[in-house]
Amino acid sequence: MPDIHVPKLDEADEADSAASPQPHLHRRSHLLKLLLEVALISLGVFLGLAGEQLRERAHHRELAEDALHRFRAELTANRRSVASVLDYHVRLKRAIDQYLSADRAHRKAFSVETHGIQFATFRHTAWDLAIATQSLEYIDANLAYSLAELYNYQQFYSDLSRGVIQAMYIRPPGENPDAFLEMVQVFYGDIVIEEPELLKHYDELLAKLGGPEAR
Repeated sequence: MPDIHVPKLDEADEADSAASPQPHLHRRSHLLKLLLEVALISLGVFLGLAGEQLRERAHHRELAEDALHRFRAELTANRRSVASVLDYHVRLKRAIDQYLSADRAHRKAFSVETHGIQFATFRHTAWDLAIATQSLEYIDANLAYSLAELYNYQQFYSDLSRGVIQAMYIRPPGENPDAFLEMVQVFYGDIVIEEPELLKHYDELLAKLGGPEAR
């Protein structure tokens, strides 16, 4: 009578293990798949943020370039305005100085020929727009500082000019010509010093901005 083999319990387990994949292989495959999905999502987010930053930087560069272009045009026009009255102010101040330095009995021998006060006028639209759009923060900090300094310089000049105009309305030249000339003398005493400094600042800034100097 043949022997009947009854498999042991552990032999049955080994057979089942050999017949089906090991559980840890399933877990490992699932984990790798999950990590790959996370990595792809992270890469997508990173590329999206990088692309947004590039677009934002390009927009900032565009704002800065537009602002610099407007500054070049505006400062060139302002420089031309100052240069157009500089010689007139120097000549008229010299004539007024000679007239007022003489005693009253001999003042008629001096001729003071005036064609108005003729002060420079300044555009500031480019500066106002740069402030409104906050494009100054995208410009080199030292250049932005120099621009602010120059526009403040222009404002000081404009304040001096406005003061003379107001004084003319309060005391017209016809009432007391000598008093009017004394007031103009004080004004020109500051202006003939300020105007060459302004021209110097314009030339330096226009050179930095890459624009032609308006001669």
